[in-house]
Amino acid sequence: MSRVVNTNNPGKIRNQMMRTSAELLRHLSQKAALDDEAKDMAALLVYCLREIDDGIEASALAWEKRDYWIKAEQLRQRWMWTGKAIASLETMIRTEAWETLPGIMADLFGYFADIKITKFTRSSSVWEGAYQRLMAELDGQGS
Repeated sequence: MSRVVNTNNPGKIRNQMMRTSAELLRHLSQKAALDDEAKDMAALLVYCLREIDDGIEASALAWEKRDYWIKAEQLRQRWMWTGKAIASLETMIRTEAWETLPGIMADLFGYFADIKITKFTRSSSVWEGAYQRLMAELDGQGS
């Protein structure tokens, strides 16, 4: 019997979500005005950052199981920005303070600077409906 290899490890998922986030930021920066599509993109950005954040914790726990406590903590520290970005975006969306989006995006661009986008690979179907899903989720938390 051969061993089972999980190809969807946290690192691979993190790379995919970073790429998706970088494309979303690029699309959002090219928007002339805030529309429903821009809101969907911002909501999907929240979901991507959550996925990245969850993957960081999974990776850190794996390091801790091997008694690499310092490495696990360094990983968490290096990626702490994701939690802050999630909170900023969720607050912006919940309070509909869309005028703060450019500032939040400017803060995020530095974390995605090393991702080169020569061709967009994500279609608009990826973010369609993300805003409604996120609003329903945030409304559920507020109750």
